Amino acid sequence: MIYYFPLQTLALTGLEVFAVAFFSPIFLIIGPFWRLANNKYVLALLRLAMVGSLASYQAPNASIRLFILAAGVSSSLLVQTVTWWSGNSLQRFIRIWGFMLGKIMLLVLRIWYTSLNPVWSSQAANTVIMTIGFIAAVERIYSGGDKRKQEANKTGNAVRETVSHPHWLLSGIAFGSLMFLTLWIFGEVSLISRWTVSGHPHTGPDPNPYGGTVLLGLAHGLMLSFWSWSSVTSFAWFLVGLASSAGLLYLHTWSAAVAGNILAVFTMRVWPQLAGHFVSCHHPGKAMSTAMFAYVLELFFCVWCTAYKFVPGGIYARESSHLLLGFIMLCIGVEFLTGPKKDLSSIFEVKSNQKPLFKKSKNYIKLLLWLLVGVGLLGLGLRYKTYQKKLGQGVPKRDFSAMIWPFRFAYDNEGWSNLEGSANLLNQTDADFITIIESDASKPFIGNNDPTMWLGERLGFYTDFGPSTRDHTWGIMALSRYPIVKSTHHLLPSPEGEIAPAISMTVNFTGKLVDFVVAHFGNEEEDLDRKLQAIAVSNLLKTSSKQVVFLGYITSAPGSRDYTELIENGNVQDIDRTDHDRWCSYIMYRGVIRLGYARISHAGLSDSEVQMAKFRIPDHLDSYVDNDRIVTDPSQVPEDIHFNPRFGSYKDGHNYEHIHHFHMSTPKYFKQTN
Repeated sequence: MIYYFPLQTLALTGLEVFAVAFFSPIFLIIGPFWRLANNKYVLALLRLAMVGSLASYQAPNASIRLFILAAGVSSSLLVQTVTWWSGNSLQRFIRIWGFMLGKIMLLVLRIWYTSLNPVWSSQAANTVIMTIGFIAAVERIYSGGDKRKQEANKTGNAVRETVSHPHWLLSGIAFGSLMFLTLWIFGEVSLISRWTVSGHPHTGPDPNPYGGTVLLGLAHGLMLSFWSWSSVTSFAWFLVGLASSAGLLYLHTWSAAVAGNILAVFTMRVWPQLAGHFVSCHHPGKAMSTAMFAYVLELFFCVWCTAYKFVPGGIYARESSHLLLGFIMLCIGVEFLTGPKKDLSSIFEVKSNQKPLFKKSKNYIKLLLWLLVGVGLLGLGLRYKTYQKKLGQGVPKRDFSAMIWPFRFAYDNEGWSNLEGSANLLNQTDADFITIIESDASKPFIGNNDPTMWLGERLGFYTDFGPSTRDHTWGIMALSRYPIVKSTHHLLPSPEGEIAPAISMTVNFTGKLVDFVVAHFGNEEEDLDRKLQAIAVSNLLKTSSKQVVFLGYITSAPGSRDYTELIENGNVQDIDRTDHDRWCSYIMYRGVIRLGYARISHAGLSDSEVQMAKFRIPDHLDSYVDNDRIVTDPSQVPEDIHFNPRFGSYKDGHNYEHIHHFHMSTPKYFKQTN
């Protein structure tokens, strides 16, 4: 939520200060605050504040939502710290395992919601989950009320019931790093696929169904944690984890995905052990504050790796995910290798009369774990079956429509998810080929969502994710009603600014092959970048087949240097040379016949309009004649090439109404001069 605001301004806004909400456990270092937080009434209030913060989804604006969320995060960390360091060994054991199983449950829910976090996906889901959370909070308040007084002063006893681990600083850094690693790479089962994706036909594993292997890897890691390992075995296992993290970064497609799955096993294998070390520290407030400091620092560094152009000191973090992952693995490894080599239950000094309860709890944990995995795999299977039925429904045709739209990572101008609205808009355009700019939301600071997969499954389109998440671009996706024969991902020259992505691809329109080149150039300020990027894309266009369509976001005016480079050296034509009021989005073509051109207002769904064009594939490439006359009266052209009247009729100038409507002197149609 913090990232939404700099996303709008392309600069830090000052609201990043709300990240201090993660540091609320620092107050628990002070004795009176610790005792206050342990008070049953205060703890009840914190629990209710934590659950109530979910209502932020229904807040009237993004600023209020951020404030409410910050209060909820702060409260949740206070509750987590107090409950993890209070109570007897069995209670603490169950709470920690509940936290880990909760992470698996969230992954399963996101499978059923096609990568979205259900609590932020719709008002209905938000209300249901908030109601369940409220019931659970009330149950904990009443069931734990009689025990809080006895537990309030038992922090020392609770720690003494564990194998003591005095190094709160190292343990805190390691645990915070583990938390971030889990969010960064395993916050959604599609992430590994998006880190390793390549062009068609050798794309690597698709997130559905192969996201199921990630879920299985995480589950097997938790199962391995029930074993006690020797120092030699632990060291060997750490080397495997280290090698797999390097493989995820540097290998390609399937090899990288296998490495990512091994890293999933390693990550969850160390979770219970590091969590056990963490809660064995003598200083709860210090340990949790250190963990959150490491977590937030790593999260911000992750932002800096991609958004380096808009943040202070960004040049030093540019494309440095390898340094971040290496640091995280080092922190985890040191703690993993120096702490007790025991499973979580063995870290607690279990009394003989509690051993049967621990054993019974372990059995229930394993049962619940595999039940969750089964539900997750079922969700993937059902989604996959439904998606496959939708694919390949395009009818044979000579005419096709192409569309470009920047949609800001699937968030509207008010900060809420716009996927439902986007799917409706895209469906209403009847576009056959769609490219969407700024589409890679597979990043922890954007939500770890997968709009490409979501839209592909909803619309029944073939998809190309574009350059992988580990390439540090903002993303560019392609959606096609017709099969994608081949594609290549490109990182355009970007010596000064952010990495600019592009895709060159071939689509099979029922036997007729058409090439597409889609690209997102750098910002206006990066003159050298844009110059080099225009040259690179013009070369792609030049080497494409005789029939090619370009859809690009080039941040240059018509007639400018970069525009001319594409037209002249790329050997393409502008869809409408008379449209001088453009700046970012452009449609160009070669070897096809232009039929229509439209611009549709965004209506707050994004900050940018939709542009689309209609083309006809000529029967004889060597003897066809392009349409050279512009008309705005749709009655002068056949009805089957009309744009959807759902968007109104021809309109001059901008459309400022909060509806999707044709504007900027469109729609226009093209016909031959008699």
